This record gives sequence, structure tokens and C-alpha cells, in this order.
Amino acid sequence: MGIVAGLDSSPEFTRIVVCDSDTGAVLRQGYAPHPVESPEGGGRPSDVDPQAWLLSLGEAAGGGLLEGVQAIGVSAQANSVVPLDSQGNTVRPAMVGGDKRSQVAAADLIDALGGREVWAHAVGSVPQAAQPVTKLRWLARTEPEAAARTAVLLQAHDWLVWQLLGRPVRRTTDRGGASGTGYWSAASNGYRPDLVEMALGHQVMLPEVIGPADAAGTTPEGLLISAGTGETQAAAFGLGIGLGDAVVSLGASGSVMAVHTEPLVDQSGMITALADATGMHLPVVTTLNAVRTLRGAAELLGVPDLESLSELAMKSTPGSHGLVLLPYLEGERTPNLPHTAGTLAGLRRESMKPEHLARAAFEGMLCGLADALDVLRGRGVDVRRVFLLGAAAELPAVQAAAPALFGTQVVVPQPADYAAIGSARQAAWALGVSQGTLDARTPPVWQGAVAQVLEPGEELAVGQAVRQQFVSVREQTHPGALRT
Repeated sequence: MGIVAGLDSSPEFTRIVVCDSDTGAVLRQGYAPHPVESPEGGGRPSDVDPQAWLLSLGEAAGGGLLEGVQAIGVSAQANSVVPLDSQGNTVRPAMVGGDKRSQVAAADLIDALGGREVWAHAVGSVPQAAQPVTKLRWLARTEPEAAARTAVLLQAHDWLVWQLLGRPVRRTTDRGGASGTGYWSAASNGYRPDLVEMALGHQVMLPEVIGPADAAGTTPEGLLISAGTGETQAAAFGLGIGLGDAVVSLGASGSVMAVHTEPLVDQSGMITALADATGMHLPVVTTLNAVRTLRGAAELLGVPDLESLSELAMKSTPGSHGLVLLPYLEGERTPNLPHTAGTLAGLRRESMKPEHLARAAFEGMLCGLADALDVLRGRGVDVRRVFLLGAAAELPAVQAAAPALFGTQVVVPQPADYAAIGSARQAAWALGVSQGTLDARTPPVWQGAVAQVLEPGEELAVGQAVRQQFVSVREQTHPGALRT
């Protein structure tokens, strides 16, 4: 039996799982929050000193957690930029997360290359404020001295892998991480250095993109370090999703991703054509309004929490007595309506009850995510079952409505550290390939996530009628906004 570890460095903490390399059984775990000190030189909320990631990694791995481990996989938050100088030192704090200060830079880049369609064909996505390529344009415009000193670009998981290996001359990344940068194309499997130069003002060194089962190297102590990947790709790999599977994540905003055989070019910008951690593709569609819709409804109705909102919603019936909520409370990305507001339609005297509004909030959120699913289905992505993630997936009102509104089987996995588990699975794959016991084209088969399976059953026709009611209101209010 081999032992491997998966390390996930999220925006707030580091989580480590140690697993049996054959079965994926979790043997032990470690956790530590990132230190909360502000980055050197003041900085902003979207600026982080990467040393914080190393400090929490060391704390999470304390107490002999990694004893006996033969290989480590690393995942980390996406949309991060770690700019290094020619000596390998950071020229400024890492730029991480959703970054509203880059919105003007995103618009600049779209215009500079000739529009959204040109970008979609170039790299499979249209620049957004959070993407590394956009942050580079912001850096060049706002901090030209730091931009001029930048000689190497890494993302968070690239930087952590490089540090674990003792900062070698060779720097690596994987297809999954590279596909989110805005300057690597999953379709051509290569970088677009001209886009880096357009954004930053000059050429830089970019990490070598290695294969899903390749090792990035070996530590001085003999530990194999796998390629690493982004948090999204690691979570998908940890869940074990494959062709026919989609994952719907319920955070404040929502996302829908599915495994596909080829990259998708989408000039509307609704689809981000990521690569996954196995050599396949992982198109993602995002909505801006998921659980924030439920929280807004709870505040409006004066109920204390989402559990109470769910209980209230269950007193209503499918269709919410004709109430339809278009949940575009923060504007929306899918459909692309950045400056709109939400709409409540179908008000009648008999529908003006708290339980009907509560139900409309759940149905509106899920119909918005069903729209995102339809964007993928409309491009030929096969969806036979949907994995539903996030704390809100446990709510009875979500579980009662989701299968019929999505029109397919819904799987609700037990909460677990799927990104860390996916990183460990990648480590087991690289270890097996290095030892000649696994094929580089076939990842290790691990036990699947423990999950609750929900079928649409007899509710399917009712759910589809509710969905059609939502689509009709959307089309009346925003004609032609969503073309799937």
C-alpha cells in the first residue's frame, strides 16, 4: 500500500488529506487558516503575501501528518497571479480572487484584441476582472515599476509546487491551471505570449505545461510532487466526475461545469473553456446569483436562516402559486445582463404569502442554474446526472425542486474536502506512473463519494412546467438575452 497526500490551498486556509493510494480512503487530515496579516507595503484585500500560504501549509502538516507519504499533489485557488523578478522573488504581493479593480482593464483588453469573439477563439474565454491576463493589464497601468520588474508569472499552485521542490530552475504548471489564465488555449494546447505582452507590456517566462500524470519533480527528501492543478479541477477530480456528469456549485454565486471531449468556443463569453485534470475539458458557466438570492429572500421575509426559509418554502407548492423570481440581484452573467435588477412577476392576491415568495426564491435560483446547464447542453455537452455541491444543497427545498427543474438525476455528495482528495488522487496517479503500475492515460480508480441520489420521477412534468413559466417571464422581461 502506498500513501499519498493532497494539499488544497484555498483563499482562507490550507487543508491536507493523507490517503491510501489504491483506494483513496482518507487516513488522516490536517488544517490551518492562512495568517491574516496584511501583505507587506500595505496592500489591498485582493493582495496576499504568498508566504502566508507556506506558513499555513507548515502548520497544517504539523505533528507528523506527512510521515510515510510518498507523493504530494497540490491544488490552490484559481485566478491568482504571483509575479516574480529574475531572481525568483515576488515583485509585489500575489493578486488573488475576484478583483473589481480590474474591470476597466478587462474592457481594455477586449477592445485591444478586437472584441469578444476574437478572444473566445484565441483562448476559449473572454477577459473578466478576476482573470490573470486582466490583472496583468491592471498591473501595467497602475504599478508600472512592478510590471517592468516582472520576469516570471506563476499561479498559486505553481508557486507552491516550486517552493516544495526547493525553487528549481524548471517551473511547471498543468493544463487545468493554465486554461484559466486568459493567455493559454485549451484548443491549441499552447500559450499565447503575444497576449501576455499586450497585457503586461513585455514578454516574461511562463511555466512549462506538463501532463496530468506527470511529476513536477522530487523534493530533496525524495517526495514526488505531481503536476498540481486549480481548485475547481481538483474538486472535479476528487468527486470522480466523467462524461455525462455536471457539477452545480451553490455558493453566493453559482457555477455549472461538465466534462467534455473538446474545448468549446463561445463568443458570448458565457462559457469559460477550462481544461480538466485528466486531459479532457471542463467548460464552466457562472451565474452571479445563487445563495445570495436565498439570503436576500430570508432577510425580506424576516426569517433567521436558510433552514427556516426552506421550511417556509415547503409549505408552498411547485410553481409558487404563479410567483416567478428572476434572481438577477447583482446583475447577471448568464444571461449577460450586468446592469439589470431582479424581477418578481405573477403577483396576485392569493400568491402574496410568505411561503410562496420563499418557494419562488428557491425556484428562481435553481431555474437560473438550469439556464446555465442549458447553455452547455445547447453546445452538445451530455448531462445525464448533476452533482450538487455547497451547504445549500442539503436544504429540503433545494432537494425537492432540483431534480425536476434540472430534468435529470441529482447527486448530493456528503461534505468532504474534494479539492484536497482530487490533489491526492493526482499524486497517486503520478506515483503509479513513475513506478510503472499505472498508465498515464488512466487515473487510479478510487471509491466514489458517499452521496444521496435524487430522481425527478413523477415530478418531472411539473418541474418542466415551472421551468417554462420561468423562461416565459425571462423572455418577456429580457427578450433574447439567453441564446443557448
